[in-house]
Amino acid sequence: MANVKIGLFGKLDMLKFKNITKVREKHIQASPTTPLPKVLPTNEKAKQHHPEKQEVVIADIRQNGSDAKTIVLKTPDGSRLALFRAGQYVSVLVPIGGTVTTRSYSLCSSPALARQGEYHITVKRDDAGFVSPYIQDHWQIGQKVTVSGPEGHLYFEPLRDAKKVVALAGGSGITPFMGMAYALRDGLEDFDLTILYGSRTADGIVYQEQLDEVCKACSKVHVVHVLSDEEKDGYEHGFITAELIRKYSGGGEYSIFMCGPQAMYNFLDGEIAKLGLRRKFVRRELFGTIKDPWNQPGYPSDARGKSFRLKVLQYGKEYETEASADESLLVAVERAGISAPSRCRSGECGWCRSRLVSGEVYIPEKTDGRRAADIDYNYIHPCSTFPLSDVVIEVYGSNLT
Repeated sequence: MANVKIGLFGKLDMLKFKNITKVREKHIQASPTTPLPKVLPTNEKAKQHHPEKQEVVIADIRQNGSDAKTIVLKTPDGSRLALFRAGQYVSVLVPIGGTVTTRSYSLCSSPALARQGEYHITVKRDDAGFVSPYIQDHWQIGQKVTVSGPEGHLYFEPLRDAKKVVALAGGSGITPFMGMAYALRDGLEDFDLTILYGSRTADGIVYQEQLDEVCKACSKVHVVHVLSDEEKDGYEHGFITAELIRKYSGGGEYSIFMCGPQAMYNFLDGEIAKLGLRRKFVRRELFGTIKDPWNQPGYPSDARGKSFRLKVLQYGKEYETEASADESLLVAVERAGISAPSRCRSGECGWCRSRLVSGEVYIPEKTDGRRAADIDYNYIHPCSTFPLSDVVIEVYGSNLT
């Protein structure tokens, strides 16, 4: 066996290691005997900035355009709400009869108001759904509401985004950009924002007066209204196209932010492709569960209209209900009155992540936000998964209740 020579530093390291137990014991004996704190400041700060849920009351309800209402939410005691980046959303818990569901609404107020315990959301009526009509018809001032902490990634990031942002909004998709406009006005953000805002008619424009006021108060905010069903002086007519984006981008480098209904995204995908922008310069807000899976690539043509049995395993209990191939598994779970976790409802955040125990399902590629490992081990996001046979899933956790 060869002789190994150990230098001076090596011997000192060995000696230090040999004595480490004695040194540790000396520190333990010298420590104070006072009990450890039950509440750690770091944990309390984390709860304050990233709460799982927040309790608020409806302080005001304001008509906004012909079919939208802005709802002012405040803390009962005036304490601060979790701070947010302009463009983020909260998930709102909406109990309706025996169903407990959630919907995501962008925060359309200035982030500065969160310090005063105030959030604003805007709910546009959609009679094809059942949540927005319920909110508009039943929510009242003074009512208690549970919301999540701020979520989402549609906000300006200087390390990623161009200094100039062209925002493409449709209908109530203006809401995250209202938050950005207020943040620019209040000096909380620093970039140039041009909003191309598509509406059917001038009477249906949400936040028109507020947008005019912000544009007058802040030179960094510009708004161009685009009316699809009406020709009127001072407004663009038609749809938001690549040509229109080029016209108002001002040249040079710019980012595109989008928020609107699914049909708008389907159209704009082709228009934006014509612009040749780098991928990092195109960002979009989530648009919720796909409402027409039968029109998506890969959906079996014979599945539309079929119904299947869905078994839900949760905390040792079993529930059975009916699930339609035309609706997501999350909707079927909620219709059965089962409290299941959900936030974005768009397949991205992973809050509703569940295990597919058995059965065949369809997941649209554009809303499949799962990690590679989850795909390998049969985990799904029920909010973006549609049944194609009888299905058994295991759900972890429950809603904001």
